[in-house]
Amino acid sequence: MLGYLSRRIASGIVLLFAISLLTFSLMYGATGNVARNFLGENATQEQVRALEDELGINRPLMVQYGDWLSSAVTGDLGRSWTSNARVSDELGRRLPVTLSVVAIAVGFMAILSAVLGITAAVRGGWSDRLIQVGSVIGFALPNFWLALMLVIVFAVNLRWLPATGYVSFSASPSAWLASLVLPVGALAFSGIASSSQQVRGAVIDALRGDYVRTLRARGISPRSILFRHVLRNAMPAALTVLSVQFIALLGGAAIIERVFAIPGMGSLTVTSALAGDVPMLMGIVVTLIILVLLVNILIDIINAWLNPKVRVS
Repeated sequence: MLGYLSRRIASGIVLLFAISLLTFSLMYGATGNVARNFLGENATQEQVRALEDELGINRPLMVQYGDWLSSAVTGDLGRSWTSNARVSDELGRRLPVTLSVVAIAVGFMAILSAVLGITAAVRGGWSDRLIQVGSVIGFALPNFWLALMLVIVFAVNLRWLPATGYVSFSASPSAWLASLVLPVGALAFSGIASSSQQVRGAVIDALRGDYVRTLRARGISPRSILFRHVLRNAMPAALTVLSVQFIALLGGAAIIERVFAIPGMGSLTVTSALAGDVPMLMGIVVTLIILVLLVNILIDIINAWLNPKVRVS
């Protein structure tokens, strides 16, 4: 297991380096008008050159990337070009907000998807057909449209929940939970539909295994077969789907946070991209990549524990 974990961490570091270089290269090609955008159309060419010298964007690509990388490995991600705030400090404020939304959405999605998927696989009939219909509806409804509908119904008409804003857990646990209900619901709905479909398929495949027929022939109870054997074999596929959904929810959080005015990573990404704030964007990209790699490594470790064959694959 230790060797398997070492290989996964090493491959993650290589991937992080490659993606950071690719991202920096793409941003390098888009920094030509950054100084002009910051100063405005009325700025003189001398003022533009002076700002380019100050920001260091008139140097060769690899020189800029080398300076950024040497600072990043020590935890210094630089300062924002727009606010002059330390990138690491800003990410430290924003990341917990996004993680609270995404983590609760993934947890809610995992529980409900497991219940719906297992029910559809075991019982079939109307519950199975209902999952099929729900999957189609979940794929068809955009997150932002569902978010607006939830705001209209539960915040504007019923006034049960706040329409926008975010309250930290330390300030008020109840207000924190209330501020997350609508964003989590809008973010998790489509994921529940697709994940439950994947869980259903994994459980059905496991139920068709030869070992299940053997266990039934030995008189093992259906409940014991399902929870002690079938779910153990179906879990790796379900966990892989959840890891993919986690990555998708990180991307979807950008829209949801804008709709509900949540000060998270998504809204920061949008504003930084519009302003051309390269240091902030690089910090966001690296942080999200590390987060995704950690989740994938965790899922791989769990899968390797459930299925030892994975360790040598």
